[in-house]
Amino acid sequence: MQELTISLQSGSGKPLYEQIYAYIKNEILSGMIQSGERLPSTRALCRHLEVSRTTVEQAYEQLLSEGYIESRPYRGYFVSEIDGLYRLGPAEKPEPRKEEAVRKNYRYDFTPNGVDLNSFPYNTWRKLSKESLVDDRAELFRLGDPQGEYGLRNAICSYLHQARGVNCRPEQIIVGAGNDYILMLLSTVIGNRHRIAFENPTYRQAYRLFENLSFDVCTVDMDRRGMDVEKLRESGADIAFVMPSHQYPLGVVMPVKRRMEMLRWADEAEGRYIIEDDYDSEFRYKGKPIPALQGYDSSGKVIYTGTFSKSIAPAIRMSYIVLPEHILEVYRRRCSFLNSTVSKVDQLILQKFIEEGYFERHLNKTRALYKSRHDTLLGCLKELDGNFAVSGENAGVHLLLHFHDSGTESDLIRRAEEKGVRVYGLSSYYVRDARPENPDPVILLGYANMSEQKIAEAVALLGEAWSRKE
Repeated sequence: MQELTISLQSGSGKPLYEQIYAYIKNEILSGMIQSGERLPSTRALCRHLEVSRTTVEQAYEQLLSEGYIESRPYRGYFVSEIDGLYRLGPAEKPEPRKEEAVRKNYRYDFTPNGVDLNSFPYNTWRKLSKESLVDDRAELFRLGDPQGEYGLRNAICSYLHQARGVNCRPEQIIVGAGNDYILMLLSTVIGNRHRIAFENPTYRQAYRLFENLSFDVCTVDMDRRGMDVEKLRESGADIAFVMPSHQYPLGVVMPVKRRMEMLRWADEAEGRYIIEDDYDSEFRYKGKPIPALQGYDSSGKVIYTGTFSKSIAPAIRMSYIVLPEHILEVYRRRCSFLNSTVSKVDQLILQKFIEEGYFERHLNKTRALYKSRHDTLLGCLKELDGNFAVSGENAGVHLLLHFHDSGTESDLIRRAEEKGVRVYGLSSYYVRDARPENPDPVILLGYANMSEQKIAEAVALLGEAWSRKE
């Protein structure tokens, strides 16, 4: 059996499974690991590297899918017969540049993560920046409150109560530079001896983050109401990560009955919690925004997270978490020494932006803008002679097309690409073995960063691409 000496870099920004995958692949291509050699078992390698078993399994799965290794029943993993392939190694290095070149050639990009930066209130932000720095205020450049400045937390608290129905005090709020930091901070507070259940499909960034922080992670299937609570019980998880107001990527809105079932599950055992990710609840185009799950919680079971990345701009890097009172006490014992990751100047600007009504006006403007693009996209899709159904509309900044008898997902993406249009497949949001078998293809179309004219032009090209006879 081949012994593997892999030096993992946890702070490199590259997921651990990719580092394991790249190391083994390079060893095979260079001839250091010969064809037919047996690799360590996933259990043995995860113990040796001190990572989760799912991390090793993900690396092996990628190697299997690319044909570098093969699995032999009851015997383990072996290097495939690929003699001579190592000579192609140097020619594979330019691939990232080729991919970048292909991306530059897209005329239209329906990214579901888009934000319209042209609507950013530059003049207002500039005005508030000047006001914040009009006097020589040395205290603005000293280290501030680790939880974030009280004025901003108070403004967020008022907004959450009025707009989202969240019940909290400013003392329960922690402000941080982006969702990744907020979730990493939470992991430090609660410890990683938890099993976290994610919706299936799910927000992969959060899944990868908790997995790389050595949490035991799993997925739970959804129905049309959200996460299946019975399957959640069967999973053995004690934390559920959900997006009840607008699930990403499916766009499911969790009804009140399912919300009560989720809270009942959390109340059934000590130490169970629900992490509520309320990432884009402001954008709803039919009826009022759905109140947050946290507002129904009377037992301190919901850990609420939100962000200004979608509602203002990603570069603002301002997110927040609302901790239940008893978890707040744990935070103060374990993590209050950690300094704030957001400058006091930026916090003061955002505080003024909220308190003086600019945020509400910006939301109203952006909501109207996105609704216009949403309606344009739906109208253009109705004109297509396509065998698909639409879901996830009336909220968020993307919708989904469910195809029937129209080829595979990769085929639909390729045909769109040939027309210069980039679209996204739902399969990339499933986690490894959690993908359903032989599903109908589903395509995601985001519309936040495309004008109405570009949407119409792009959909016309999709009509040509997808109606073409192969």
